[in-house]
Amino acid sequence: MSSENLKQWLALFHTKGIGATAISKLYQNNISPQDVLDNPDLWRKCQLNPPTNLPDWKAVERDLQWQAVDKQRFILSLDNVHYPAALKNITAPPPILFVQGAVDILQGVQFAIVGSRYSSQSARETAQSFAQQLSDAGFHITSGLALGIDAAAHQGALIGKNKTLAVMGTGLDRVYPARHQRLAHSIVDDGGALVSEFPIGMGAHANHFPRRNRIISAMSVAVLVIEAALRSGSLITARIAAEQGKQVFAIPGSIYDLRVKGCHQLIREGATLVSAVEDILDDLGSLLQQHVSSYIVGEQSLILDTLSTQQKEILAVLEFAPISLDALVEKSGYSIEEVSSVLLLLELEGYIEAMPGAMYKKLKEC
Repeated sequence: MSSENLKQWLALFHTKGIGATAISKLYQNNISPQDVLDNPDLWRKCQLNPPTNLPDWKAVERDLQWQAVDKQRFILSLDNVHYPAALKNITAPPPILFVQGAVDILQGVQFAIVGSRYSSQSARETAQSFAQQLSDAGFHITSGLALGIDAAAHQGALIGKNKTLAVMGTGLDRVYPARHQRLAHSIVDDGGALVSEFPIGMGAHANHFPRRNRIISAMSVAVLVIEAALRSGSLITARIAAEQGKQVFAIPGSIYDLRVKGCHQLIREGATLVSAVEDILDDLGSLLQQHVSSYIVGEQSLILDTLSTQQKEILAVLEFAPISLDALVEKSGYSIEEVSSVLLLLELEGYIEAMPGAMYKKLKEC
């Protein structure tokens, strides 16, 4: 992407009164930031009101200066090749993603682990163990860098074979909580990445964390909840994941422990109860367990032997013209979770292309 194009994207991003929904609508109509900043009529074409404010050019320059300092810093707009394909399919995807670390792993197969900040020691040990084992099985582990379960998940992934991504609720120049500065550095140094939709200089605010949670779930093929109260951000993440068609797993606990009542509620609502990593791998077998023959850490890419029967059947339903996720579910006979998982794998292997609005098209035959 040219520096001028990125500058125009940031100008749109930093114009007061323009939100992610409006920018997403412009992107879906193939209208570039440069065009729309120069032509108010294009806003009306998309049934949007033109902005009455000018871009905050100081904020644009601050972001660009942050990126220029380090070759491991990236600013991704919706049209950037490194922008996660799965994230584009949600309602109002972040117009801009700030990334520090290995940008390529954003396209890898991610598994989210979330849970209580005020977790028990045994729950943190469980989170670390599950994260390490899932990392060894071929997943990148994604979480929110929070206290408790999030931190334990990142630490377990650092021990495992693959990488870990931390999605933050602040600008990437401000680690929250501050005590996780060393953990954040370790994630980057290990070949992982820090990710945020918030601009440089943005501090922590309560409403940032539900927004962060939708990114965690969108980029991941599934979410595991370990200790969550009835009212917690982890439950928000799990419910958003379910709405996005992702598989949700939960670990049960004592009926007397308030910290796991949220997990029990999720299980009642349809989340899969798990007591061991094997339960997850069995459930997601078509995605990874049976078909990954090796993992090349330097490339951050999966080497697959052959497509499974399920993958071939779903690929056969796909067309070279765009088709919706709902139509694929109906035509294939598989669940939305199974189809979503297979689509991600087929996309990674170059068989299909994900398009805005949860549409997919075939690029090549099996």
